[in-house]
Amino acid sequence: MLFRSTNSTDTTQNLASFTDAVLSCLPEDGGLYVPDQMMDIRQLFLYMDEQITFPELVEAVVPSLLEGELNPASAAIVAESAFSFAPELIQLDDDFSILNLCNGPTGSFKDFGIAFLSALLEELRKKSGYSLVLAAVRGNTGASIAHAFSRRKGIGAVLIYPSGPIRGLDPAVFVPNGGNIIPIQVKGTFDDCQRLVNETIGDRKFSARYSITSANAINPGRLLPQAFYYLYAFIKIRKRLSDGLVFSTPCGNFGNLIAGLYAWKFGVPVNGFIAAMNSNNSLGDFIKGGSFAPGQLVSTHSPALDVRVPSNLSRLGAFYREAPSVMRNMVYPASIDDAFTLETIAHVRAKYGIYIDPHTAVAFAAARRFSEEKADWKGNIHTIVLSTGHYSRAAGLILKATGENVTVPEDILSLKKMTDPIAIIPPNLDSFENVIASCF
Repeated sequence: MLFRSTNSTDTTQNLASFTDAVLSCLPEDGGLYVPDQMMDIRQLFLYMDEQITFPELVEAVVPSLLEGELNPASAAIVAESAFSFAPELIQLDDDFSILNLCNGPTGSFKDFGIAFLSALLEELRKKSGYSLVLAAVRGNTGASIAHAFSRRKGIGAVLIYPSGPIRGLDPAVFVPNGGNIIPIQVKGTFDDCQRLVNETIGDRKFSARYSITSANAINPGRLLPQAFYYLYAFIKIRKRLSDGLVFSTPCGNFGNLIAGLYAWKFGVPVNGFIAAMNSNNSLGDFIKGGSFAPGQLVSTHSPALDVRVPSNLSRLGAFYREAPSVMRNMVYPASIDDAFTLETIAHVRAKYGIYIDPHTAVAFAAARRFSEEKADWKGNIHTIVLSTGHYSRAAGLILKATGENVTVPEDILSLKKMTDPIAIIPPNLDSFENVIASCF
């Protein structure tokens, strides 16, 4: 599988291998890497037994997707090293299922892509070389990256985060204590952190000196494996489908939606994707074929979806340039306000006896609306809702919606523990690079 830049006008030039795209992370023209051509691998998964494990699925499909770059033996090592956890498909009724992606060490769907990337980099660097991974983090992303990359051979990880605490990290894995993790606080915003990561990668001399890449979703090595849980969900539900299949995905930076579209191009027979956004509705008009015009950011009950300029905007745009009419008829945007989010948390608890977090609730609310609006579709459409965060991380909101207190597991409680940074810097490139140089 070859990759090109979203900024490339000549699709026959400047193609990169998957390995080069992962290790360099960003094309020199400032775009994002996207697959040049998608391989149809349905012959690999359409007849897989529904008892297949997630590592077995990854081990089976990766060598075909990355032919010549990751052989079956290496793919098996990566899959087994990355995934001690797996997605869980829960069928609720004839109309809806939940794809639980909260079974990882930090209770977030991000654990899947980050775990794969960390294992992949370790395998790529097994014989020689070193990679320094940069990541702009907030929320529990820092803990997820630190957990996945801690003690990985041939890899160091720098976590850069905005003013405020970073939580869930173990100081024992920091570089001054003999580990390989460096947390750096910036006196600025999350946008400043993302900018510094991109600028450091763009400083090609410095980046080459430390073999720098990123663990953010700009790296195709983190985004591609998110497609695997769509394949996994289809395999698990296939025998119970009577007609069509739709996925409802919470959308902030749109990485999960892009991954779903990759899965569709790999051959998963999907009838559509619901792009579930909160009140920010960042790409609602764009998906319908209009222009992109970012508006004022609104704070909501689903903060991970509080995005006005999605980082994967250019990747989604690349899909639309290739097949605009198909995309407009396959991706259904939905904007869900806080009131409907709370009502859906209560509805799912009352009807199905389970709790869901607010981001999952946005996707479930959008699925309910879609089901009502598409009631005249031929045949029965089954919708799989992606559950992207552990419900106990929103215990207060669940109490507000349902009147019930939820128990927070110990591993989720541990993510609340604050950790001091190695350094606090102003939001400029020289300061950031100086800290990196002093530690590595």
